[in-house]
Amino acid sequence: MKNLYTLLFLLLLLACGNKEKLTETIQEIKINSNQIKISKEQFESEKMEFGELATQDFNTIINVNGMIDVPPENRASVSTFIAGYVTNIPLLIGDKVKKGELIASLKNIEFVEIQQQYVETSVQLKFLKNEYDRQKTLFDEKITSQRKYLEAESVYKVSLATYNGLRKKLQMLNIDPVAVAQGKITSTINLYAPINGYVTKVNVNIGSFVSSASELIEIINTDHIHLELNVFEKDITKIKKNQKIHFKIPESSNKTYEAQVHLVGTSINKNKTIKVHGHINNEEKNNFISGMFVEAEIICLPKKEIALPRAAILKNKNKSIILVLSSEKENTYIFDKVSIDKGSENENYTQINNYKAIEGRKILTKGAFIQ
Repeated sequence: MKNLYTLLFLLLLLACGNKEKLTETIQEIKINSNQIKISKEQFESEKMEFGELATQDFNTIINVNGMIDVPPENRASVSTFIAGYVTNIPLLIGDKVKKGELIASLKNIEFVEIQQQYVETSVQLKFLKNEYDRQKTLFDEKITSQRKYLEAESVYKVSLATYNGLRKKLQMLNIDPVAVAQGKITSTINLYAPINGYVTKVNVNIGSFVSSASELIEIINTDHIHLELNVFEKDITKIKKNQKIHFKIPESSNKTYEAQVHLVGTSINKNKTIKVHGHINNEEKNNFISGMFVEAEIICLPKKEIALPRAAILKNKNKSIILVLSSEKENTYIFDKVSIDKGSENENYTQINNYKAIEGRKILTKGAFIQ
């Protein structure tokens, strides 16, 4: 019985010893999982390098949305000064037109009445002019009274004003006053393209009645296109003329285009944004269409930040880490795996937000890897 107790005691003691060794092994693995060892021979052969935190310039990037647009003088809404019924509309959306080309015809009895009034006034004006000249001569010779002279002058000048007004109205309706004076009266007026460009809207058809407030056709000239970007007021003070813009047409492709800030707006709209006008580089080589939605980055003035070379930063699952020298033995470097919080990036460097913990320490900046 005594031997049995002795045996049980020895087994218990052995089990405790194994547990301690297991704990030590687990602890060693845990410690080693946060470190990496690199032999000095490997360090030299793979041309690894040490470095430290350094100050680098990083551009401030402002992300904005906007659209492709054209200047106001390159966009024309065609309407009529006097209402009428559409009798001719020869164009379709996408048609190219030249300035002065016929784009629509309208008919209205009011067009006839204006021409009739013009002819009548023209005839009356000749008589009233002769009467005015006669009364002026008689008045100068003291043969007639001043009242008759002034009366003739008044009637003549009122008629002259009416004549000139009707003549101008005919010209605005694209009706030739000379032809009307010769008795060539028409019930139809023609509308002509005010600019070169492409038809982007056709809002009427044959028989449509259009008022003076109606837009019949829209024409856009795409010889010059630009960006109209919406910048929030908190960012507007950072925007300056000639700053670079990188933009994409997300619904079209992932290709990146370049532009420059040309004008910065001076008023805030109801959406709390300010308009920024950008000129597109090599715009003639791209088939942009007015109204396209764009996503853009405005590259502002650089700001100095603490950074490391991008080659020093490794991906470990969902974390970004760097290797910081912990200790050095005769033939080995031991590095700590340190998680970092990345900020801005440029072509060669990455900003480190939590740099305080690694200030003054050696960092593996070239040839870094994770085992």
